[in-house]
Amino acid sequence: MDDIQQQLQVRLKEHGLELDERQLEQFELYFQELVSWNEKMNLTGITEREQVYTKHFYDSVSLAFYSDMNKVEKLADIGSGAGFPGIPLKICFPHMKLTIIDSLNKRIGFLQHVVDTLGLTEVELIHGRAEELGRKEGYRDSYDLVTARAVAKLAVLNEFCLPFVRKGGMFAAMKGGDPREEMKEAEFSFNQLRGRVKAVHPFQLPVEESARHIILIQKFDKTPHKYPRKPGTPLKTPLVQ
Repeated sequence: MDDIQQQLQVRLKEHGLELDERQLEQFELYFQELVSWNEKMNLTGITEREQVYTKHFYDSVSLAFYSDMNKVEKLADIGSGAGFPGIPLKICFPHMKLTIIDSLNKRIGFLQHVVDTLGLTEVELIHGRAEELGRKEGYRDSYDLVTARAVAKLAVLNEFCLPFVRKGGMFAAMKGGDPREEMKEAEFSFNQLRGRVKAVHPFQLPVEESARHIILIQKFDKTPHKYPRKPGTPLKTPLVQ
């Protein structure tokens, strides 16, 4: 174990998360594959090893500081891109069944390679649109926790993500700077999609201290039949008043 891996281990331990050698090895393999594949397709602008460990791995796992992941059986990651936060969370909490949905097939190909290389099980990778899958049985109203990391504005994310959450489950929106304006704008969509803001957790990434916010939204009832709307509609005409 080198300094960078040790740093991750120590930082997570401060939040009660213990990583064993196998998990540290999986993170390192993930880093290597990310950088290697990034040369042929655009996965991330961050490739320097220490930065990947902080801005991708630690940042992804930070969701576990504010949610009891041991109680999460089914997790869905919407618009996961290069696998964040879904894959780092799966490495740390192997008991969870993980579903990743992404609209770009090339990224799903990369993620399948990562899942195989890391030896992860019970991971479902789907090439598709959230608006279509959010209407399908087995996905709709089915997940304990659904997450999205900096994908779109909250009013749009609510329509992408809340349909997947089971009644009583949570949607965690992972954001950068102060989300108050976005949250205000999203009030109408919370009501329409049966979500209620439970908590907003601000924190800073280690070293560079950039701002992060995790917004936890609880779903208090099943998704009304008319949502999500057709693919492309939520982005073009968000649910705002």
